[in-house]
Amino acid sequence: MSDVLTCSAKGCTVEAQHQLLWNNPKIHTPDRRKIWLACDEHEESLRSFLSARGFWKETQPV
Repeated sequence: MSDVLTCSAKGCTVEAQHQLLWNNPKIHTPDRRKIWLACDEHEESLRSFLSARGFWKETQPV
């Protein structure tokens, strides 16, 4: 079992550098945070995807 956390972007196998914290207000309580992991290359596109839906809350380092 590997301890390396990989990017959540489809097909990406690069080690994650960022945690994108988000929630879907239609199904999650306001304090609930889901996490997508992102490498440097995919952080912006994943954040944009979540932001367009009003889901993104914050990005933190891994």
